[in-house]
Amino acid sequence: MRLLIVLAAVAALSTDAPAQIAREGFIATDDGIRLYYHIEGEGAQTVIVPAALYLERDLAALAKGRRMVFYDMRGRGRSDRVEDTTHITIQWDVRDLERVRRHVGAERFVPVGFSYLGLMVMMYAAEHPERVERVIQIGPVPRKYGTEYPRELTANDPSPVPDSATRAELSRVRQSELPRTDPRAHCVREYELTRTTLVGDARLAERVPNVCHMQNEWPANFRRHLGYHFVGSVQKLDVPWERFATVTMPVLTIHGTRDRNAPYGAGREWASRQPNARLLTVRGAAHMPWLDDPRLVLGAMETFLRGEWPSEADRVQR
Repeated sequence: MRLLIVLAAVAALSTDAPAQIAREGFIATDDGIRLYYHIEGEGAQTVIVPAALYLERDLAALAKGRRMVFYDMRGRGRSDRVEDTTHITIQWDVRDLERVRRHVGAERFVPVGFSYLGLMVMMYAAEHPERVERVIQIGPVPRKYGTEYPRELTANDPSPVPDSATRAELSRVRQSELPRTDPRAHCVREYELTRTTLVGDARLAERVPNVCHMQNEWPANFRRHLGYHFVGSVQKLDVPWERFATVTMPVLTIHGTRDRNAPYGAGREWASRQPNARLLTVRGAAHMPWLDDPRLVLGAMETFLRGEWPSEADRVQR
């Protein structure tokens, strides 16, 4: 009888214990969409990074001594396409980040938000401050779309990037039969023509991740998603600054001065508005500053994740 009781207790313990988390796979969201994820590294600290399609290759270098959880957002990368267009919103992105946290069993973690996800992780931190250890933003969009900044806080390119000849070629490709006959080849051609916008030094354009092996990123699919998500959701958002008052944990904002997708002024504004934030300015870098200056950006992120402020990061006056 005693042996049976012990065996029953062991069975109960093994049933209640969380199953070992696969290093790679899919996470089902609250509305049934599957998010692709991949885990690099092991350690007490967990860092969760949406936009794996753009960030995993380079930010995996930070996985030594910590757990880096990379995932693709709904409708992007290797995650499921979203048929219900009312669920293609930044608010669903916030819910998905919480779902990923629960799946990997992190009590507290560091979210890393690139581009519009820089806004999304701040929305998450405001909603779940008890879950967030610290925050990293990379090239964040403004709190409110359309915010204007002084010319010196924008890319202010002396000539258009890409140039007029490249723009004309891009237009020709889009009007050709290629998008219909070979959407993947169309994606590759657009990537070749537009990748210079994402780096400050055009010679680094080949370092921009080519995501055309992912069907969600083919131009027609991407533009559908963009229409509902960015135009229909992010651009309409107007979260008051008071909503972010609960974000008192350290925030490191990283922004390139030649960012053509999200103006450098947005990064300065975020850093100036948060009580415990600093700005890492990457001179001459564009929307992917880790490509323009990997030593500076990855070094600063490593220092910040260890609990210290990078010496190159500055406080910003409002």
